[in-house]
Amino acid sequence: MSEILQQAKSVVLDYYQALDGARETEIGSVLEQHTAKDYRWRGMHPFNKIGSAVEVAERFHVPLRRSFAPLQRRPDIFLAGFNNVGDEGEVWVCQMGNLLGLFDRAWMDIPPTRKMCFIRYAEFHQVADGKIVETAFFTDVISVMRQAGCYPLPPQTGSSHIYPGPKTHDGLLFDAADPAEGSTTMALVDEMITDLIVANEVGNETGRNIMPRSVLARCWHEDMIWAGPEGIGASYTIDRYQQQHQHPFRVNLFNKTFNGHVARFAEGDYACFFGWPNLTVTAEGGFMGLVGSDTPADMRVVDVYRRDGDKLAENWVFIDMLNWLNMQGLDVLARMRQLLGVEEFRAENIQESDWEQPQAPAPSQEREDVNSYS
Repeated sequence: MSEILQQAKSVVLDYYQALDGARETEIGSVLEQHTAKDYRWRGMHPFNKIGSAVEVAERFHVPLRRSFAPLQRRPDIFLAGFNNVGDEGEVWVCQMGNLLGLFDRAWMDIPPTRKMCFIRYAEFHQVADGKIVETAFFTDVISVMRQAGCYPLPPQTGSSHIYPGPKTHDGLLFDAADPAEGSTTMALVDEMITDLIVANEVGNETGRNIMPRSVLARCWHEDMIWAGPEGIGASYTIDRYQQQHQHPFRVNLFNKTFNGHVARFAEGDYACFFGWPNLTVTAEGGFMGLVGSDTPADMRVVDVYRRDGDKLAENWVFIDMLNWLNMQGLDVLARMRQLLGVEEFRAENIQESDWEQPQAPAPSQEREDVNSYS
């Protein structure tokens, strides 16, 4: 079994070496060479699903390379495993870290800084028959906006910084890990997920949305680190995590529905998953300092974990915030473009004929005299 995982890692590492060394004009052919004919790609909003290797190159990789050249890959975690949900025969590989480049050209109209920029990423690849058959690429676009000086959200509850990799500096599992350790990690993550599902069900049924600290402490070390997406931020220790993320998340989001994961797997002390979407929630006001909405919205989420002994110690999280906010009517990128003067606000559904000179209402004979009140 370990041999299968090592072969999958080699497929992905060969792909990264070819991609990172390719010229812009070669990126499309590199993707075609390393991916299956029916290759599927998912990415954060506004890229979403793309159905061919050439289109992935044209719409995502080439513009990214042009904006942040020279682009440097700086991985912190690399692991492979058999999918623990859905088809257990699926083999998946995950790499997480930062891409680093000089932000010299606008990216999605985010203004360039001509300075180095860190682009957080987590990328999942399903491998079969020596080819990549599916990819899910997540990055933190709002983090790039913050580095460019156009942060679009209210102040966040957690800390904002360039997140380091694992404390133990052992997250790059190029060699095979002990399968027993991976099973232990997977069982712990599964237990933690079950606790969250139960908390969601209790909150939906009773309105009691606070998870007791003792429940959290069953799976997490006291000095846990939770590195969340821009807009929420990072927290250190159970108590600060609850104050700076879990309590606002649980109290201000309602009707939480867990939709499952596309892939969930573990190797050694590390585990990861992603969903499309993982969760559907209704924001009734307060979360991330934003007003409420009665529109259910999807959260596409990545979690990457490090286990230390019998508990989880570190957790890196990505949420496709642009998609979640867009489903509620806030197009973050469009608003940024309008503020920058790149585009004008377009009221597409309003015609001049819709507006007629209103007639002044006739004075009411029954109107009370405001001066008659003592």
